Amino acid sequence: MFNYETSSSLLERAKRSLAGGISSEFRRSGYPHALFYASGKGSRITDVDGNEYLDFTLSQGPLILGHSHPHVLKRVNDYSATGQLFAGQHILEIELAEKLQKYIPSAELVRFCLDGSEAVQTALRVARAKTGKQKFLRFEGHYHGWIDNVTWGISGSSPKALGEREHPNLLSWGEGIAENTKDELFVLPWNDLPLVQELLQKHHHEIAAIITEPIMCNNGCIQPKSGFLEGLRQLCDDYGITLIFDEVITGFRTGLGGAQQLYGITPDLSIFAKALASGYPLSAIVGKKEWMDLLAEGKVIQAGTMNSSNPTVAAALATMEVLEEDNPYERIYSLGRYLIDGIKQLAVKHNQNLVVQGLGPMLHTGFTDLPEVNDYRDTLSYDKAKLGKFVALLHNKGIRIIGRGLWYISAAHTQQDVDVALTAVDGALEELVLSTKDLRIDQR
Repeated sequence: MFNYETSSSLLERAKRSLAGGISSEFRRSGYPHALFYASGKGSRITDVDGNEYLDFTLSQGPLILGHSHPHVLKRVNDYSATGQLFAGQHILEIELAEKLQKYIPSAELVRFCLDGSEAVQTALRVARAKTGKQKFLRFEGHYHGWIDNVTWGISGSSPKALGEREHPNLLSWGEGIAENTKDELFVLPWNDLPLVQELLQKHHHEIAAIITEPIMCNNGCIQPKSGFLEGLRQLCDDYGITLIFDEVITGFRTGLGGAQQLYGITPDLSIFAKALASGYPLSAIVGKKEWMDLLAEGKVIQAGTMNSSNPTVAAALATMEVLEEDNPYERIYSLGRYLIDGIKQLAVKHNQNLVVQGLGPMLHTGFTDLPEVNDYRDTLSYDKAKLGKFVALLHNKGIRIIGRGLWYISAAHTQQDVDVALTAVDGALEELVLSTKDLRIDQR
């Protein structure tokens, strides 16, 4: 059993200066509480108590090359020595933008931001300016940042709370969300093209953009149904609506060209972040010239003092250089599929209703009696208490995954790492079975 005493003590100290002891809400739900980490190298991370984990969290996804990749660190150190922030342009910005143009189908022009939330708002602003319309359509359970207008529809406590599929309730993500921002959007269940068609027939004259994760990574790691993304593309063309892909997670994880290259669907605008700069704060809005010219001509304003700082751009360029030279994607996909197949076999072995979904570079594990999940409402069938026990058992065996059941594979992971993880999953499922039997005996 791992010891977390030092982390616990630091958390109590942190609460006296940091609100909640954390700097992001998603860190609150760590097991057994928000933990403090000392170092990360390759596929492993070590906390301040000296516990070492095989890391399948990868800092919520950005670390496509693993922790502390030497080329990334060297590039950052070398370029930072020339200056950290110029309030002006520098040569690596051009080189990075040119690389994005080379690989991303929609990237006719590029603009850099700090994070995904900011880039999403830029894309929505461009869409409103381009179309002359004000609203957007988003999908239940997709995550497009924490800014007020995109938080309606992120989550719900039950299918009943979400309301009818045809007319979902707009549920707030928390307190303090400006009430009038829900007037900016429509929300629908994902993967249901007839519902989108029905909505657009009635409201296309109001809708400037449809924004979607091309793969629903934030909940269930759900792939699009055949024809769904193609249908969105056609509907946007028919009604003069901007199609926006939020590739914050899928970008550089599914391949250098993102999910749009994988599925052969080119959106009008796209958002990239996370893996773009191996964890350094950088995002990009990329898009077709017809849309991006509104930024180029200054008709749509996007600005930021910290945008495209020397270290962040150097990190992104270094990341892309490694991905180009090493081309680790075949191995990442192979390891991910091996992990998926292995977990599925272990679920059968232990007679557990553990559903595993994903492409390989990212995958999700959840306990449900459904054979598969296709949208956010399906994910509400997951047994959260059982998943929490599973995550805790893995954690105490040195396997770190995201608390909602999401796993990421990096270029640093090895076959041995995945075998170690499968051994831990085997043990965790066995303990779950035993604990369930013990509970039944106690209830007698």
